[in-house]
Amino acid sequence: MTKIEITTWTSDAVILDLERAIHEHRLPPGTKLGEDELGDAYGISRTIVRAALLALSHRHLVELKRNRGAFVAQPSIREAREVFEARALLEPRTAHSAATRMTEMDLALLKTNIRNEHAALDAGENGRALFLSGQFHIEIARIADQSTIETFISELISRSSLIIALYWRRRAALCETQAHHALVDAFANRDAALAEQLMKSHLLDLVASLDLRNVTQPPTSLREALQR
Repeated sequence: MTKIEITTWTSDAVILDLERAIHEHRLPPGTKLGEDELGDAYGISRTIVRAALLALSHRHLVELKRNRGAFVAQPSIREAREVFEARALLEPRTAHSAATRMTEMDLALLKTNIRNEHAALDAGENGRALFLSGQFHIEIARIADQSTIETFISELISRSSLIIALYWRRRAALCETQAHHALVDAFANRDAALAEQLMKSHLLDLVASLDLRNVTQPPTSLREALQR
C-alpha cells in the first residue's frame, strides 16, 4: 500500500491515508484490514489503528465484524442508490451556489484538477483519476461556501468510490472529464442555472454507468435456503 510520506503517524493522518487508498481502489471493497498489519505498515500501536478504523466505520468506509475484524465496506445495491440519490439532491444546488461565488483562482484550481485527471487516465492510473474526480466535486462544495454540505458531500464521494469499484460497467464511471469541462465553462460564465442543470445530468450519466439491478444473491447455506 502506497502511503503519504510523513514523519509521525497520528490517528487522523492514518484515517486520511486509508481513506485515500480506499478511494483510489488500492484497498478494494472486502479487503481485510488487519490491526497488526496496519500497525506494522504505519509504525503505530494497535490503539491508534483501532481508533482510525472506528472513525472510518462511522464514515461507512470500513465495516467492523465481530470476531472477524475490520474490512473495507461493500455497499449494497440499496445503499448505492441512496448515496447517489443524496448526491442528486445536494450537488446540483451546490453547483448553482458555486457559480455565484466563483473566483478566477477557483477556476484555475478546477482546471488544474481536470488536467491532472486527464493525465492519470492517460497513464492508466484509474484509481488516481477517480480520486481526482471526487476532489473536483468536493472543491465545488467548498467554493459554494457551504461547509456542512461540503462535509456530507465529501463522505458521499468516498462512499461512491466503493460503489463504483463494485458496480461499474464502463469507464464512464470514472466521471467523464468532458462533463467537468462543461461545468467549468458554466462556472466561468457565472451561469448558475446551467451549472445546476449540468450537474444533474452529470450525476445521471454517472449512475447510468453502474449496474444497480437487483440481482438475487445465492443463499449462504442450506439452512438459509430452507428457512420459511
